[in-house]
Amino acid sequence: MNRYTFAILVHNRFGVLNRVTSMFRRRRFNIDSLTVSETETADYSRITAVFDGDDASKQQLMQQLYKLPDVLVVRELDREATVNSELLLIKLANHEREKRNDILDAAGAFEAKIMEYSRDAIILQLVGDTQLIDNFIDLMRDYEILESCRTGVISLSRGVSTMKDGIA
Repeated sequence: MNRYTFAILVHNRFGVLNRVTSMFRRRRFNIDSLTVSETETADYSRITAVFDGDDASKQQLMQQLYKLPDVLVVRELDREATVNSELLLIKLANHEREKRNDILDAAGAFEAKIMEYSRDAIILQLVGDTQLIDNFIDLMRDYEILESCRTGVISLSRGVSTMKDGIA
């Protein structure tokens, strides 16, 4: 199995996300990460999906996505040719005085931002690539994680090319 990242430029219309994700489901791909947002113009949305699969199935999925009426461009993104990022919010118990400094030292080492600090809990924000986020979560497992939430991967190609360059 290989890991793939697709950037999909679509018309910003009701129901488009459902049709795109249904295509993944019908092709039996589990989406590991999904982000969707309006682009620099309200006319388009950009979907970034990360999934595992084989090359033949990936090619078939790409062809099927292009058959959807609101899909304008589908690009497979190469990690080396893109800038990737995620956002993590993590809430940790803060009631044990001896662990506070360890948590704050780790946050400083990872350049995590303190979003809320109280006697009972600390909420940290970390922005970075998937590996950095995974490493930070693994380190925080030594403490009491009360709750965590992370975005999916967002990616932009390096250089001046854009998704809209592929619109005919």
